[in-house]
Amino acid sequence: MSVVTAREAIHVKKGDTVEVIAGQHRGKRGKVLQVQPKHGRVIVEGINIHKRHSKPTQKLPQGGIVEKEAPIFSSRVMLVCPKCSKAARVGHGYLSDGTKVRVCKRCGEHLEQ
Repeated sequence: MSVVTAREAIHVKKGDTVEVIAGQHRGKRGKVLQVQPKHGRVIVEGINIHKRHSKPTQKLPQGGIVEKEAPIFSSRVMLVCPKCSKAARVGHGYLSDGTKVRVCKRCGEHLEQ
């Protein structure tokens, strides 16, 4: 696993709906569960599922195969606009009170809730 020396600015936040634009999961959509800016990766719900064989423990007495999402590079995902429901690039704009917000480059809609 490569480690990025400086924190990377990631264009998505936890809770955003994203679409995978590259790799074997291309075209799938999911919710961002975790952002790892130190590594430049994100964990998306239902994407990049890896299986891990675990020994029995007190927490998991029967042991077995555990499936969980693995991180993917943030450059492989694109934010889905809630208004136009299409994958779009993210821009930045300002509200009348001076608050900085993310803006959909496709339709111009504000992406902040």
